[in-house]
Amino acid sequence: MRNRAALAALFLLSGLAAAQSSDWPQFGGPHRNFVVDAPVPAPWNAKGPREIWSRPLGEGYSAISLYAGKLYTMYRKGDQEIAIALDAATGKTLWEFPYNAPTKGYTFSAGPGPHATPLVTADRVFIAGTTGMLHALDRETGKAIWMHDVIGEYHGTLRDNGYACSPLAYGDTIIMMIGGKDESVVAFRQSDGEIVWRTPGFENSTSSPVLIRNGGEEQVLAFLYKDIVALDPKNGKVLWSFPHETEFGLNVALPIYSADENLLFLSSAYTGGSRLLKLSKTKAEEQWYSRRLRIHFTNAMRLGDRFYGSSGDLTAVFTALDLKTGKVAWQDRAVGRAEMLRVGDHLILLDEDGNLMLATDGGSGLKIEAKAQIFDGQSWTPPTLAGSTLYARDRKTIKAFDLKP
Repeated sequence: MRNRAALAALFLLSGLAAAQSSDWPQFGGPHRNFVVDAPVPAPWNAKGPREIWSRPLGEGYSAISLYAGKLYTMYRKGDQEIAIALDAATGKTLWEFPYNAPTKGYTFSAGPGPHATPLVTADRVFIAGTTGMLHALDRETGKAIWMHDVIGEYHGTLRDNGYACSPLAYGDTIIMMIGGKDESVVAFRQSDGEIVWRTPGFENSTSSPVLIRNGGEEQVLAFLYKDIVALDPKNGKVLWSFPHETEFGLNVALPIYSADENLLFLSSAYTGGSRLLKLSKTKAEEQWYSRRLRIHFTNAMRLGDRFYGSSGDLTAVFTALDLKTGKVAWQDRAVGRAEMLRVGDHLILLDEDGNLMLATDGGSGLKIEAKAQIFDGQSWTPPTLAGSTLYARDRKTIKAFDLKP
């Protein structure tokens, strides 16, 4: 009887875990690493996977969050930025929250954003806009609960291409990279926006914080202007740092942490390059450095003993590096700048020309199993995969596709 009860409890917990795993509540998905726990999609034909719905949206690169059957993202219209909630099944607008965000004085070579992705919790949606306006909204109604101007209030690092930090949840706080002299990284209380802790001394980049477990202890990684920094998420204390400089401070791609090996991969474009660090609780030691993979603003991925990414500044070539040596395993010029998700041993790629691809590592290049053009416009936003439904956007349109095996 006791065993039967234990099995029933395990089944219930498994069901809850499965239900929760279908959500995508933040930038990069449930674990902030673009890795999806889902069946590998069946290859689609040249027409692409079945389109469930499509609708116009608006300017912006904010990725799509999903929570309890609702989608959350951001777009721009004139001098306003707008957070939007949509019905995941139909794309119908549920609510919108507009606010003024004029961008005079900024330099936007590819559109003004917004760039950051909403963070969704049980009762809140946290959004950050191009000009540094941070809002906490009621998840059901979209009404504002509190707000901070992180550039104006805390003298955050003002980037020509705009503020881009996607909020990270930790306990009852959200953690933001700001780049102010005294408020380089800040934890705000979720309920009222009060500062719980602040870490001084670092300029900001256009990346976002990541939570890892290093040596059994939680650490927040902040890929800042000149350094990768590890902080205690409970108080903001600096635990270790390692220099990683690049021209313009454009450290963008989220670092990749492999917990079982305590390995941390970093990459940035221009003068940055890629490096692999071996972590302990209090320090990082470099294993190798390579100039052959320089990721600009797309994401990085690990699959087996290789790291993958689009290498280059103005143009890009898809590149695989060997984990142990940092040497180039192959470069594939048939694929350029692309965002990606990992499903099992497959990659789902969306390149900047709107081509959706399903691929594996073919040994000397990507083995493309399926390819179709799903957008005509510039596609720089990573897609979202929840269960068998893929949500994607370019700078004009948002769509949903069925990827059932």
